[in-house]
Amino acid sequence: MYGFINTCLKSLVTEKFGEETWEKLSSLAEVQDTFMTYEVYDDTVTLRLVKEACSMLDVSPEVVLKLFGEHFFSFCKQAGYDTMLRTLGGNLTEFIENLDALHSYLALSYQEMNAPSFRVEKIEGDGMLLHYYSDRKGLYHIVPGIIEAVAKDFFDSEVTMTILNQSEEDERTGKKEHVVFLVKQQKRSAALVGRCPGLSGPPPSGQGLLPRGVRSHWGLVRSVVLWGKGNLRYTFTPSYPDKLWMEEKAFCNAFPFHIVFDQDLKVKQTGVNIQKFVPGLQTKDIRIDEYFTIVHPQVTFTIDSIKKFINSQFVLKTQTEMIPQHQRTALKLRGQMVWMPSLACMLYLCSPKLRSLQELEERGLHLADIAPHDTTRDLILLNQQRLAEMELSNQLERKKEELRILSHHLAVEKKKTETLLYAMLPQHVANQLREGRKVEAGEFEVCTILFSDVVTFTNICSACEPIRIVHMLNSMYSRFDRLSSVHDVYKVETIGDAYMVVGGVPVPTPSHAHRVANFALGMRLAAREVTNPVSGQPIQIRVGLHTGPVLAGVVGDKMPRYCLFGDTVNTASRMESHGLPDHIHLSPSTYRGEGFDLRARGEIKVKGKGQMMTYFLFENLRASEAAIMGRDGAESENQPDNQPENQLENQPDNQHDNQRENQPENQPNTTETPERCATPATSKSSSEEDAKLTMLMAAPQRAVTPYEWDITPTYHRNNGEGGSGDIVLSARICHLL
Repeated sequence: MYGFINTCLKSLVTEKFGEETWEKLSSLAEVQDTFMTYEVYDDTVTLRLVKEACSMLDVSPEVVLKLFGEHFFSFCKQAGYDTMLRTLGGNLTEFIENLDALHSYLALSYQEMNAPSFRVEKIEGDGMLLHYYSDRKGLYHIVPGIIEAVAKDFFDSEVTMTILNQSEEDERTGKKEHVVFLVKQQKRSAALVGRCPGLSGPPPSGQGLLPRGVRSHWGLVRSVVLWGKGNLRYTFTPSYPDKLWMEEKAFCNAFPFHIVFDQDLKVKQTGVNIQKFVPGLQTKDIRIDEYFTIVHPQVTFTIDSIKKFINSQFVLKTQTEMIPQHQRTALKLRGQMVWMPSLACMLYLCSPKLRSLQELEERGLHLADIAPHDTTRDLILLNQQRLAEMELSNQLERKKEELRILSHHLAVEKKKTETLLYAMLPQHVANQLREGRKVEAGEFEVCTILFSDVVTFTNICSACEPIRIVHMLNSMYSRFDRLSSVHDVYKVETIGDAYMVVGGVPVPTPSHAHRVANFALGMRLAAREVTNPVSGQPIQIRVGLHTGPVLAGVVGDKMPRYCLFGDTVNTASRMESHGLPDHIHLSPSTYRGEGFDLRARGEIKVKGKGQMMTYFLFENLRASEAAIMGRDGAESENQPDNQPENQLENQPDNQHDNQRENQPENQPNTTETPERCATPATSKSSSEEDAKLTMLMAAPQRAVTPYEWDITPTYHRNNGEGGSGDIVLSARICHLL
């Protein structure tokens, strides 16, 4: 089948069931997504599509094929064949009888087309028999769909078709499917009249007079009857002469390609040009089947078989062994069979079947060999132009398909690029940068910022290979990234073992603190799933949260980053650095809300902030661990958007333990690990220490975002057991550098 058929099937599926259904269907059938109109495809492609469509839609093949037949008719009209189909016949019978002629014409363009054949048999009474012949089995249910659509559209009638017989054809050469339909036709207007109560009896009393310009139902009926009588009165009756006023020679010259043969297939008369190209026909009483075979319709070469298909167009082909040596290829003839009862002979009026000037030349013919009245001349010239247009159309179609594939690949790559870009920058910021616009910094009145880092990360780095550190961080950060999507918080950046997220930026939301708090609880659970490569124990993290205003904007032209500025960033970092292992440390501004287990830590001295009352977050009282981790399909509990400010609130004191984590006011956080502890500086002079620190900061190791320098660097002399006495920076600043 040509791609036109498969394209029609695709059009049916997409129009009735949507583009996604077609994509799924073509995938299941393992066929390509689009088809070229003039390209030949194996029949199995269409059959697989039909089979999978039946399976997907859970309907029988009969329903799918009939639906395809109805759609095929409308698809052909949309493709430009509307006028051609409408002019095939004045009624349904003539339309069907000329379908084979239409297929023969289309074969000039679609040379490999193997179309079905139709034959109408008139019967007594109402209806007719439609004989359907095809090389393809099982597709006959398409016929009722097409015929019913044609009758409804072209002839304003309703058709019912019943299968009377289904067998393998014995009149045609080979094993062909032969299905006989009983076709009954009824005018739709007649059916409506029969159902209309206003036309089933005389006009009601009191309604004999109607306003001017308004006609009664009976007036309409009377007009129809009078119109019918007028048509019958002026019907055409042909007139025939008493004898044929034409000489034998004149007839043979006027119709240079014709053959007359009797019931025994003996040739009685031939045209002059057919004798020229098939000299053997000049032999008296030679049998026509010795020189020709019937190509279409595929029937046996007998008078009875020809009579059954008398309304079909016959194509005859010269047999190879009978071709003269000077003739290059076999000659095909196309024409009409006419039975002459008085002579008991068959007249075959024909002309050479040629598609192009190239075929005309290959067969040793010239346009002069074809009779001037024969439209084959014009058909060859027109089809030559049409073939050129088809080739150009085919090339354009191929280029269009190539562009479609390239466009699809481009869209896929664009999607990948956008996904990567949106993972680095907020979507609206990325779109502005991509459009070449400047991104203005924005102020956010309230948001919640989270910092986290790994406990004893410096010791881990010094005790194992770098690749194991990379694997550990990748495993941990992958879990954190998933949680950021679960709780809808924005990941700002990762720096070494430090992880920073924010809620309420870049899209403001009243529930920012709840989202970040749930994310922090999920981080703590996720970190326990990652193993310390040194000790083999689960990783422990410190988490700090703070709520306040920030300024956000894009910094830099090369590898731009979306950064946060303000004291809120510094305070959130302080909450993390002054926290405890496996604890979530909160500032007072985040400590208001409901639904969380919050416990006061007490007042501690925070570097750069003085004394602060801080809190620990232990759990969400309204959400399970599975919900926090986003593993059971439940959403994490977020503050409804219609509630004011989203800080967290602790539960009554009687729900809490009496344990409190406090630090002496005049001492640093002694529970900190040594490398994280901000201890006072010792013996070295301030100038020496500042010079060394300045040198370290100036080292061009990597780009640093602005908020990192908001953390005041601290350092101390390593005088502990086994210490070297050298000045070292705190772990926090080492990581930043």
